[in-house]
Amino acid sequence: QVQLVESGGGTVQTGGSLRLSCAASGSIFTIFSMGWYRQAPGKERELLALTASTGYTNYAASVQGRFSISRDNAKNTVNLQMNSLKPEDTAVYYCHVVLRDPSLQYRTYWGQGTQVTVSS
Repeated sequence: QVQLVESGGGTVQTGGSLRLSCAASGSIFTIFSMGWYRQAPGKERELLALTASTGYTNYAASVQGRFSISRDNAKNTVNLQMNSLKPEDTAVYYCHVVLRDPSLQYRTYWGQGTQVTVSS
């Protein structure tokens, strides 16, 4: 089993910054990709940023230039630095991991979610 523990959510004013962190632990052979999603009330969950073990990184157009994803392979952690936050960034943010377990099976896991609220 694998656990994803998220931290760093909260409330910030428009234009402010927050940093989210996600730490993966448990039965991990290797992590293929780590990413961040968000889901606002009444909307579908959307991919914000993704980083793969190959070095590939991708951002949604809505956060390009404002958010930055980083990964510490040694610690199995992924961070999301969020700058210039807007009220429309208000949502529950989820960490997502694709990995291979010790039996080399690919598995995906979600974090528990952390609330980010941007006040105007």
